[in-house]
Amino acid sequence: MSSISDKSSRQHALHNEFPDGSLEAKDLAHLLHPTTNLKLHTQVGPKVHDRAEGIYLWDNQGKQYLEGMAGLWCTALGYGQNELADVAAQAMRKLSYSQLFGGKTNEPSILLAEKLKAMAPFDAGRVFFGLSGSDANDTQIKLMWYYNNAIGKPAKKKIISRHRGYHGVTIGSGSLTGLPPFHNAFDLPMAGVLHTHCPHYYSGALAGESESQFVERIVGDLEDMIVKEGADSIAAFIAEPILGAGGVIVPPPGYYERVQAVLARHDIFFIDDEVICGFGRTGNPFGAQTMGITPTTMSVAKALSSAYLPISAVLIPEFMYDAFVQVSNELGVFGHGFTYSGHPVCAAVALRNLELMEEMDLFTHAKKMGEIFQQRLRSYADHPLVGEVRGEGLIGAIELVKEKQPRIPFDASDGVGAHCSAACEEAGLIVRNMGDAIAFCPPLIITESQIDELFTKFSIGLDKTLEWLH
Repeated sequence: MSSISDKSSRQHALHNEFPDGSLEAKDLAHLLHPTTNLKLHTQVGPKVHDRAEGIYLWDNQGKQYLEGMAGLWCTALGYGQNELADVAAQAMRKLSYSQLFGGKTNEPSILLAEKLKAMAPFDAGRVFFGLSGSDANDTQIKLMWYYNNAIGKPAKKKIISRHRGYHGVTIGSGSLTGLPPFHNAFDLPMAGVLHTHCPHYYSGALAGESESQFVERIVGDLEDMIVKEGADSIAAFIAEPILGAGGVIVPPPGYYERVQAVLARHDIFFIDDEVICGFGRTGNPFGAQTMGITPTTMSVAKALSSAYLPISAVLIPEFMYDAFVQVSNELGVFGHGFTYSGHPVCAAVALRNLELMEEMDLFTHAKKMGEIFQQRLRSYADHPLVGEVRGEGLIGAIELVKEKQPRIPFDASDGVGAHCSAACEEAGLIVRNMGDAIAFCPPLIITESQIDELFTKFSIGLDKTLEWLH
């Protein structure tokens, strides 16, 4: 079995050098790519995306791909929604920029905040706008600190996250993230962020441990951590309802019920990170509804605008806002915000995006397609490479292993997941590997026939991976 780096070297040899002046050559000369193996990129070169429509994308060589990851979990309405482009153009011509600082405001931001409060799966009081899921979760940390200072609990500042959770890449949100590549060489996590168990039964259970015993153990360890650290020092627990970039991990039944009971006992808030799960992805409007979570606060982004323009939001209860009002009056200002908080063009597009979802009855469609998708996904459970199939709604993952039971993973250096992802791409399907877990997150507009097409192409990639291993 050859390594992925050997494969990349062969690809590079086949490509030779990109012509001077080509987009590929300019990319290699000028761009610093996020979340990329930079050495490998210099060897293989970029894949240039040229255009997209519906659930399909084309590169600059004319090859078509079915977009099995909704971009980065975000293009819920798919590509090329002309109405959203028209709304953006109209909004830009009318009011290309407006700030929210100093009490200034604009109509799209007001109406979008009103819309989000009406949709929220908890009693939301106020909405703060940003540009990304990372800045939303960074804001969550600052708001927890600000709130506890405001109510006279200056020691109550720590945030508990989970191993394999993903919450962003800023210094704050990157610390919340529980994935080593986002910490290594960046001197993260920062002080005051703790990590507890990932609720993945397949990879984390002890020998002979049932799902319910696994839940009792890891939630018990969470409570032990709280007691050891001191509940008076812990402000909040943050969780994605279904962990996304950590491998599409669906916690076992009873997990969130037990976690929330522990948090309530110790007066700790629940930050619901809906950046991936929000707006229909899990078969309900929000992942909290699918997984039985009652949040204290919530972060949204990605499908909020179907990625047509960057925007995020943090929703908080009114009692937190009331505390902010008092302390900001004492200090003279609530000193947090971004230049583009409540950008009127982004807000107008996000508002129309949510309206289109309602007009299309998209959540109902996504729930129906999600049932079909999950049925097809689970048909791979008996494949010799597949250890576990998991997911909810239109998000899922297939974990590739050397041995199914007991679980024996491939060595990371084998690059099996990366090879499978590349084989799927060759077959015309974009998926994403997180280690050896192959993730799927198609646009919510996908049809039954397109789900068939997706898995037909995935089967080609998976079988080619099996051949390669043999």
